[in-house]
Order: sequence, then C-alpha cells, then structure tokens
Amino acid sequence: MVNVTKTYLPELKKYEVYLEKIFNRAYVTNNGPLVKELQNRLEKYLGVKHILLVANGTIALQIAYNLLDIKDEAITTPFSFVATTSSQVWQGINPIFVDINKDTFNIDY
Repeated sequence: MVNVTKTYLPELKKYEVYLEKIFNRAYVTNNGPLVKELQNRLEKYLGVKHILLVANGTIALQIAYNLLDIKDEAITTPFSFVATTSSQVWQGINPIFVDINKDTFNIDY
C-alpha cells in the first residue's frame, strides 16, 4: 500500500542552518529576513518583479479573488480541496459548480 498522506520530512541537517538563524534573531513572524531572502531568490529564479509569499493556499485564493475584483460568481468544482469553495464563500462569491473530465480531472463544462 502506498501511504499518500504520510508527511515528507527532509533531513533536519539541511535546515539546521536556517533554524539557527531564526533562533539567534528571535524573529519568527511574517516578513522576516529569511522570507525576504526567499522572495528575492524566487523573483530572480522566475524572472519576475514581485512575489508575495503567504501562509497557505486559502489566503492566496482570497487575495487573487480580491485582485481580480470577483464579486458575484465564480466557476469551480466540488472535486477539490474545501478551501477552493470556502474561500469564495468567505469573499461573498457564489460558487458555480461544474463537472470534471473523467480522464483529466479538469473542469469540463
């Protein structure tokens, strides 16, 4: 049996350097130096001017809905993580459910 819910944890030694920096600075909140470093590295790697790191996909979806100025309805699928729909509802958006393609699992309407 393949355990699809088992958490992958990388070797701790790879992260000890970063953990030591965090503990030495005692700065463990948002927008710290390591977050800024990661943002800068990702911007260079992806060739973009701006990146915003957020804590999870739910927040990312809510930010996207606000930036796109979606207010009324949005097409989605119930065959997804609950935040796909709940983040719409929290923003006052009415989710319109559509079927998925049985072969690709993508929206098929």
